[in-house]
Amino acid sequence: MRIRKLIGRLFFYLLVACIVVYTVFPFYWAIVSSLKAGSGLFQVEFWPSNPAWDNYVGVFTGQPFGRNILNSVVVSVSVVVLSLFLAVTAAYSLGRIQFRGRGTLLMVVLSVSMFPQVAVLSGMFELIRWLGLYNNLVGLILSYMIFTLPFTVWVLTTFMRELPKELEEAAIVDGASPWVVITRVFLPLMGPALVTTGLLAFIAAWNEFLFALSFTLSNEMRTVPVAIALITGNSQFESPWGNIMAASVIVTVPLLVLVMIFQRKIVSGLTAGAVKG
Repeated sequence: MRIRKLIGRLFFYLLVACIVVYTVFPFYWAIVSSLKAGSGLFQVEFWPSNPAWDNYVGVFTGQPFGRNILNSVVVSVSVVVLSLFLAVTAAYSLGRIQFRGRGTLLMVVLSVSMFPQVAVLSGMFELIRWLGLYNNLVGLILSYMIFTLPFTVWVLTTFMRELPKELEEAAIVDGASPWVVITRVFLPLMGPALVTTGLLAFIAAWNEFLFALSFTLSNEMRTVPVAIALITGNSQFESPWGNIMAASVIVTVPLLVLVMIFQRKIVSGLTAGAVKG
C-alpha cells in the first residue's frame, strides 16, 4: 500500500514538473535568446556566455518603443475601466431584475464574442474612419470593447446571480436606489470577480494585434504587439530576432507581475460561482 502511494506521489510530482517546464520554458528561452546577438542565436546554450544587453537598449533607440508601451498601457487600462463599469451595471440588470427577453438578451451578448475579429474588421474600419478616430487611441479603445465587454458582462452576470437576495432586499427597505445597491452593497463583494475579469480583459487588450495594426498608421500611435512585429523589417537592427525577443520579454514581465500580485483573488474569482452562497 505504501509503495502504491509513493508511486502515485512520484507520478504526480513528475506530471507537475512536466507542466511547469512546458509552460515556463518558452519564456525562459525568450530571455536567453534576448541576450544573444548575431550567430549566437543559432547556438544552443542554457545561458549565453556573453550576454548581449545591447538588444534591450536597441529596442528603445531604434523606434519609439517607450511610447508604444505607454499607448498599450493607456488603451488597456481604459478598456478595463470602461468594460468593468458597463459590465457591472449590465450584470445588475441581467442578473437581478426580471424582465421579458432577459435570457435572449444575454445570449445575444454572448454571441457577439463568437464572431472572429476578421469578420467585423471591415465594418469597424469604416466606423472608426467615419468617427474620425483612425490613427487614434480612442479608436482602439472603442474597437477593443467588442471582445472585452461581452466576456465581462457574461462573467459578472453569473457572479451577480449568486449574491444573496437578502442583502439587496435589506438595502431597498432602507431606501437605497439601484445605484446605491450596486456601489455600496454588491461592488465590495465582487472584488475577486472584478479582478479576474479585469485582468483577463487587460491581457486581451494588451496582446491584441489585428485591430491595432489596422487602425493605426504612425509609429507614435502603435501599441507594443504591432511595434514588435515591425522590428523584423527594420534594417538598423544588427540582429532583429534578438531585439524581438528582448521586446517580448519587456512586454511580458508586467503581465507576470500582475498575475503574481492578484493570484489569490484570481483563484477566488474563478471559483466563486462554483458554490452558491
